[in-house]
Amino acid sequence: MVANLFFYRLTEYCLALFWKTFLIAGVPMTWSINVNGTLRHVNVDGDTPLLWVLRDVLGMTGTKFGCGMALCGACTVHVDGVATRSCITPVDSIGTSEITTIEAIGATAAGAKIQKSWLDREVVQCGYCQSGQIMSASALLASNPHPTDSDIDDAMSGNICRCGTYVRIREAIKQAAQSNRQGG
Repeated sequence: MVANLFFYRLTEYCLALFWKTFLIAGVPMTWSINVNGTLRHVNVDGDTPLLWVLRDVLGMTGTKFGCGMALCGACTVHVDGVATRSCITPVDSIGTSEITTIEAIGATAAGAKIQKSWLDREVVQCGYCQSGQIMSASALLASNPHPTDSDIDDAMSGNICRCGTYVRIREAIKQAAQSNRQGG
């Protein structure tokens, strides 16, 4: 009886160790994610940040790495239309959500207006932060076609531009919003 209890406990311990080691600790799995309207399959650990799935696995390098802590906004993508920091978003949290990256934002009405106004206002200086800036601005205009200065401040507050093009960024967002008012 004691021997049976011993083997039972040993088996229980080994199974727990197996599950912890192989399922929880991150054996790569295949995840299906919808990126820019295309269902993509990636074989990565579930806790892999979406940023690295996009850049390293799928080769979509428009989304940039800035800080890795969701403080700068360079990694911003849309998850179901919401501006999201991909550097801290694990791929296993995506599920069936639609991911839109800078590579496809121009196909949306808000994204096309933002991109045009970015060029018209010559926003870009070094350009590194611009994909994240455009993604945040596009999400703002998609959800609020006529933002106030306060709305713009709130939406863009998590995006850092080391070159300091904030005035031009605000002007570009206002221009895009104005085109909404004029029906353009």
